[in-house]
Amino acid sequence: MKIVVLGGGISTERNVSLVTATSVCKALRALGHKAIFVDMFLGMENYTGRLEDAFDAPDGLCSDVSVSRTAPDLEKVKASRKLKSASHLGQGVLDICTLADCVFLGLHGIDGEDGKIQAALELLGVPYTGSGPLGSAMAMDKAVTKRIMESAGILTPKWQEITCTASDIPTLVETLPVPCVVKAVDGGSSIGVSLPDTKEELEKALREILRYGSRIVVEEKIVGREFTQPVLGDTYLSTIEIVSPEGSTFDYVAKYQSGSAAAQEICPAQITEKEHLLMGETALKLHKALGLSVYSRTDFILDAAGRAWCLEVNTLPGMTPNSLIPKAARVAGMSYEELCGKIIALSLEK
Repeated sequence: MKIVVLGGGISTERNVSLVTATSVCKALRALGHKAIFVDMFLGMENYTGRLEDAFDAPDGLCSDVSVSRTAPDLEKVKASRKLKSASHLGQGVLDICTLADCVFLGLHGIDGEDGKIQAALELLGVPYTGSGPLGSAMAMDKAVTKRIMESAGILTPKWQEITCTASDIPTLVETLPVPCVVKAVDGGSSIGVSLPDTKEELEKALREILRYGSRIVVEEKIVGREFTQPVLGDTYLSTIEIVSPEGSTFDYVAKYQSGSAAAQEICPAQITEKEHLLMGETALKLHKALGLSVYSRTDFILDAAGRAWCLEVNTLPGMTPNSLIPKAARVAGMSYEELCGKIIALSLEK
């Protein structure tokens, strides 16, 4: 098949998306598909041939990419683009997608997980991977997801949605409980997340989060072990435990860097079958409640009493060979290439 793997974009998760998309592209080419990587923001502006011939590019238009220790400089990315436009779609992106048999969404964050590109592809009549526009949009909005959890009877920490401006911060510092968790309503890859334990840390967290928007979620801080639960098709895979370095949290650096700052990912998690079933069935329940399809990954905190507190769900989780869902798939006997092919097959069935 001719497959466009969309990645990059212009979200704070751009660099993670570049690694996901190029990895998936190479895997699909190994399966014999005519897969090419296309940066959704930069588009085809550096490609000089006919669009119809792009699928025959020997390297799949892939380049060497990696995840840096810091989030990308999006202003620098915007300045580098030849197309000086407010459009978040680069030159020729929709044109090349219409020539494909399927678009594999290797995007993360805004424009990728929020239903926008899904809606555009549906209007074009182009098949794509993963969940549809509505489910993606609801899952991307942490406040909406919380409401769906509560309506479905899924245990989640106490929370409140706040629209915050700089002038509101002094009052919020005095009224919000600490310790707590402060999140940008549409953040990902742990960007825009803080865990303040004191009023001073809360004030700093609130000022920092305004970089990502005015809508935030403030959540009760639950103490326990961190887990994530992948769903694939109509079932769930092995539960994975996330063990952060001592004295740190599972932040952007811990997720994507090796060495002493990296988190340990234990798959399958060393838990009881009852705990695995609890998180697996809950993740599948949320997946269905949001109307998601093909695959997703839900995050939990398991407390000392054995209660699994559901935090949030990711509709386009990381898909590098060392990402969490591929690790769980390997436990189930599925190679990385087979997983990428399975996602394509399930999406075309949908």
